[in-house]
Amino acid sequence: MIRIRDVVQKALATGYLTVEAENELRQLLTTRYDLEDLNAFMTLQEAAMTGKVKQESRGGCGI
Repeated sequence: MIRIRDVVQKALATGYLTVEAENELRQLLTTRYDLEDLNAFMTLQEAAMTGKVKQESRGGCGI
């Protein structure tokens, strides 16, 4: 089973968060998750706010 931290790790490594990954995160956040996943999600939010990760849904570079 994929975890929030797995999705975040991929986004941080590529610098890009796809719409598919965003949807996956939304789904994962409706289930039980641990502190490590929560911390990873907060790290992703900060990376998106500072421009380190571009979001496809917000007009980020397309693939």
